[in-house]
Amino acid sequence: MDKLIEAIIAKDYNPTVVGLDPKLDYVPKFILDECLNEADPFAGAAEALYRFNKTLIDSLCDIVPAVKPQSAYYEMYGIEGLKCLQKTMEYAKSKGMYVILDVKRGDIGATAEAYSHAYIGKTDIGGKEYRAFGPDSLTVNPYLGTDGLKPFVKDAEENDKSLFILVKTSNPSSGELQDLIVDGEHIYEKTAALVRALGETSVGQYGYSKVGAVVGATYPEQLKELRAKMPNTFFLVPGYGAQGGKAEDVALAFDKNRLGAIVNSSRGIMCAYKKGDWKEEQFGEAARAEAIRMRDDILAYVK
Repeated sequence: MDKLIEAIIAKDYNPTVVGLDPKLDYVPKFILDECLNEADPFAGAAEALYRFNKTLIDSLCDIVPAVKPQSAYYEMYGIEGLKCLQKTMEYAKSKGMYVILDVKRGDIGATAEAYSHAYIGKTDIGGKEYRAFGPDSLTVNPYLGTDGLKPFVKDAEENDKSLFILVKTSNPSSGELQDLIVDGEHIYEKTAALVRALGETSVGQYGYSKVGAVVGATYPEQLKELRAKMPNTFFLVPGYGAQGGKAEDVALAFDKNRLGAIVNSSRGIMCAYKKGDWKEEQFGEAARAEAIRMRDDILAYVK
């Protein structure tokens, strides 16, 4: 997690992570016209997404510390989409950006180990170990308990990676399970305690462990509560902007040193060119302008 924190500090404490969750609807028409073809529709779609992502990365890499591609938006285009995901992550890393792969994996035993090896560990092939995808960080679903989390924690510790485990998510129905009370505590509180315990042995120089938490901006009271209960846990905060989370809400996730959280924006930045007087060819410039606006909006409340 120190690597992510240092990237944030190097970008003037910009706590923004850009969610690269591209749909073809988000991609400017001139790129689609150049890439899509009926002979190989999946390859054409993947090329369009990669060109879109590449321009966004080029436009943002000097001011934004991290990107967060969501695997589902690439998996829907099959093998070609996964190739695009890999190329996108490699390109972002080549530009010095921290890469959080949003896959929300969760399973037990050998299956959890396989998922973990695929994304943040290494795969054994013929007695030699190789990296399959290689992001810096991974999102994980805790629903199966410690059996489903320990393989990821182990690989994170051994490979200098980080995790973000779902604790209190930003979606409207999150409370159906996460807000249930068991033995006097909400499920999200129990999950928070589990996440905090898993990170106790890996606290870095900035006071945060390798095991982070996903805590949504759409529930500011719970965000404030969890910040107090998880002082050594770095937060990935979705829900800002399009989902209704505000800068004053997001500010509750930060510590006195203006650290402790990174805030996601996906559509707001990717589709910024669709608002105002931007031409579609200026989508990179529009994304940059929105990223700067978002940074300044948040930092105005982070004291």
